[in-house]
Amino acid sequence: MTKKEIVKTISEEIGLTQLKTKEIVQKTFDAIVETLVEDHRIELRNFGVFEVKKRAARKARNPRTGEKVSVPEKFVVTFKPGKEMEERVRELERRAAEEQARRDAEEAAREAAMNAPPSSNGSHPQDGSSNPPGASGYDQSPGFGSGS
Repeated sequence: MTKKEIVKTISEEIGLTQLKTKEIVQKTFDAIVETLVEDHRIELRNFGVFEVKKRAARKARNPRTGEKVSVPEKFVVTFKPGKEMEERVRELERRAAEEQARRDAEEAAREAAMNAPPSSNGSHPQDGSSNPPGASGYDQSPGFGSGS
């Protein structure tokens, strides 16, 4: 989802113009960034915590040349989701796992049906080998050459 889509959704829900809603959304993002710059942390209840952390300097390797390079320390923004967000994402995981289990069970049932031997309950055999040709009536021409 993009910021534009967020603005559109919010403006439709609360009845403000998209222009006014965009201004509010942008001011919210600006306030979050400003708080991170000044305080290095912002906690949004039921959403999560953004925090500025220092990543230590380290040695790395250029994957193209294999040459060792030193990466200086830098500040990075981390995000730890809140409890409500975690629970909703776990619910998404649970539903995805249930859907996968359902698909797996359907696939197993299809494979079992395809690999099962033909039944002997009087239904039509799949290869038709037990019926003489023309016994089903499907191979005969309708009424031609019957002498009538």
